Order: sequence, then structure tokens, then C-alpha cells
Amino acid sequence: MQSLWSSTLVMVIVTPLTVLLGTMSSYTLARLSFPGKGLIQSFIMSPLMIPQVVLGVALLYLFSSLGLFGSTLGLIIGHIVICFPYVVRTVSVSITNLDSRLELASMNLGSTPWQTFYRVTLPLIRPGIIAGAVFAAVTSFGEISVSLFVSTPETITIPVRTFGYIDQTFDPSVNAIAVIFIALSVIALIIIEKTIGLSKVM
Repeated sequence: MQSLWSSTLVMVIVTPLTVLLGTMSSYTLARLSFPGKGLIQSFIMSPLMIPQVVLGVALLYLFSSLGLFGSTLGLIIGHIVICFPYVVRTVSVSITNLDSRLELASMNLGSTPWQTFYRVTLPLIRPGIIAGAVFAAVTSFGEISVSLFVSTPETITIPVRTFGYIDQTFDPSVNAIAVIFIALSVIALIIIEKTIGLSKVM
């Protein structure tokens, strides 16, 4: 139960934080031009290209030096690093497909940039935000590579616990856990396909 609580707690914290940061980053990168923009985009997407074992080892050394190893905060940061690119990518698709003339028309009618974002942009990019949130939640709940390196018995997540259990013994109940993870992944894919389209984010 402790591992289930840890996974749920981390997922509940990571998902809104990642969605907030990812949406802000996506909008900034889509609407502004500045030196080093391409480098920043590559850096944001790098966790998708770097082997997660390498990333896990790097975070292990970093958190050990900062005194965060084995803490819930360290686990949350590690999951944000993993989930962040998925949110940025899905929200970026929605922003790219958004007609900027709608925002311009809103501001020409007297709306402030904040009012335009809240009343025009946000409702139109909501499918991408929902897809990003689903991606972040499922990825965080099922993440094992980074969690394996930065968690301790007090903060261990259910995927790591399941992995260790399989390594030590054979129990048919593990199959039930695997089915749950597969079902969550399928549900996530269906939601993303319905909201934004898998072909646009894969």
C-alpha cells in the first residue's frame, strides 16, 4: 500500500505542475523568437532521446550531492523531467494549429494579452492540454527507470515494487498489476486520439 500511495501522490503532484510548466513553455516557444530558441527546444526534448538509465544515474548523482536522494521531492523532480517533454509536445501541436489571427482580433477589440490568452487561446488549446495531462499522469504512474535510481524503501513506487517482486518470486497477482498498467496506457491512447490525434504527437 505504501508503494501505491507513493505512486499516486507523485502522480497527483507531478501532473498539474508539468501541465502548467509545459503549457507556459510551449506558448512562449511558439509565440516568441529569441536567440538560442532551438537549443532550448532541444534541451526540453532531450529526456525523450537520452536513455532513461543514463538519466536515472545522472539524477542519482545530482540528488545525492543536493541531499535529495530518497526524498519525495527528488522523486517528483525526476518524474517532472521525464513527463515535461510529453506535455510540451502535445500542447505545442495545439498552439501550432491555432490561428493566430483569432488572438490578434481579440486584442484589436480591446482585450489585454492575459484576457486574450484566457478567453481565446486557452479554450482552443484545451485538447492539447488534456492530452498532455493524460500523458504526464500515465507516464508518472508507470515510470520505473528513473524511480529505480532515486527512490528508497520509504519512497518506492508501485512499478519499482512490482519489478523487484518479479525478480524475487513468481506470483500470478503480478499479472493483474500488469493488466492494470496496460489498461491505463490504452485508455490514455484513446483519450489522446479523441482530443488531439495520435499521429500529431507521435
